[in-house]
Amino acid sequence: MATSTKTKPEARAQASKGAAIVTGASAGIGEEFGRQLAKAGYNVVLVARRKDRLETLAKEIGGAEVIEADLSTPAGVAAVERRIAKGDVEMLVNNAGFGTNGEFADLPLARELEEIDLNVRALTQLSHAALGQMKAKRSGTIINVGSTGSYQPVPYMSTYAATKAYVLFFSEGLHEEARPYGVSVTCLTPGPVKTEFQQVSGVREESMPAGWQTPEQVVSLALKAAARGSAVAVPGVANKVTANLSRVAPRSMVRKISGRMFKK
Repeated sequence: MATSTKTKPEARAQASKGAAIVTGASAGIGEEFGRQLAKAGYNVVLVARRKDRLETLAKEIGGAEVIEADLSTPAGVAAVERRIAKGDVEMLVNNAGFGTNGEFADLPLARELEEIDLNVRALTQLSHAALGQMKAKRSGTIINVGSTGSYQPVPYMSTYAATKAYVLFFSEGLHEEARPYGVSVTCLTPGPVKTEFQQVSGVREESMPAGWQTPEQVVSLALKAAARGSAVAVPGVANKVTANLSRVAPRSMVRKISGRMFKK
């Protein structure tokens, strides 16, 4: 299912920076990307399954294009690819994603595969579509949203951490490929953020590590990092420590610690 509508009140100022597509824009980090990019002068394109929330946000930010799409499905991804094909996209924020929590063998396989389709497949397809356009224009920005889970295995969230590890390494690779063409690719790897993620994934908030941040803080840092041409943006000192320690500490220790945190 995928539909597109436009909500553009008369008060909306003419955008001057081209279009910015934000996936997973109905809540949390994606919603905040929509707000901050609108303030920055982009013609914002909001993508998510919940059309009512997108339209509410579009009115709040003074008008935006709305695409109702489930990006875990081929039809949903195709709808956004068609929008990218118009050629005016200056920024793509691949934020849509979700996590699952529990022993992998006990979780519904269909849901795990849906998680891979959304977190990996859709992000890859949309990055490919946008990067082709941006390379030809020799300008543009892609921000892919990973996680501090990108840096280590996470027992009881094994599929989620694996998908986010893909996002990190994929983004870093694209960063080097795209840089010669004036295109910036940045991977945002936030830690705990106050969003709907915990409710959807079934993770208890008390099990999450210290260093909670707001969507406003995370998005602001991501946009500044992308403007600088940074390959990776890690919000917050605590999250930077986590990311670096996971790379130097014994992997057996990292697995056990993260497993204790996320075991139900």
